[in-house]
Amino acid sequence: MPKDFSRTSRLGEQIQREVAQMIQFEMKNPKLGMVTLNQVKVAKDLGYADIYFTVMGAKGETDAEIRATASKILNEAAGYLRSELAKILRTRVTPQLRFHYDESLERGHFLTGLIKQARSEDDARHKDDEQD
Repeated sequence: MPKDFSRTSRLGEQIQREVAQMIQFEMKNPKLGMVTLNQVKVAKDLGYADIYFTVMGAKGETDAEIRATASKILNEAAGYLRSELAKILRTRVTPQLRFHYDESLERGHFLTGLIKQARSEDDARHKDDEQD
């Protein structure tokens, strides 16, 4: 079997689908906001699953407050989500769920901004060179 599609990656995809549905339809916490699960990494021994998420919260809150609130709510609900997941999965062991805020999108936007800034500064220098 190819490494690209291992058992843990298949299980991670299934966990991502199931937990996303549970968060959307079964968790009724108004403080949670709109959560998107980006990736699930399952340990090879199935001891734990790291779930990376992003969230859009209510207006008036800072990004840091939204992240902290969502992370706290999801990690507190991890036991409930795990028990519900155990009813669905056909595995002997159900991994413990650990939620982490996914900062890759923000880093991507930051790096894109830096690249645009560097290109505009480079273009400005080249225009000055052409005028001389």
